[in-house]
Amino acid sequence: MRRSLVLSDETARHPFLATLPPHVRKGEDAVPARHWLSLTKDDISGFATAYAACFIAVLVFII
Repeated sequence: MRRSLVLSDETARHPFLATLPPHVRKGEDAVPARHWLSLTKDDISGFATAYAACFIAVLVFII
């Protein structure tokens, strides 16, 4: 009897699914999706930093 070196679960019925851990295959602990309109402080500070950097770069290029 041949055995593969990778631990697998024969009840998964598919080679790729057999290589996944049981908690991933069952879909436990799903993280709820964030609403697309919700903004956090990190989002706003990241946008402000990128805007300021691009604005300064354009001013340096023009002047």
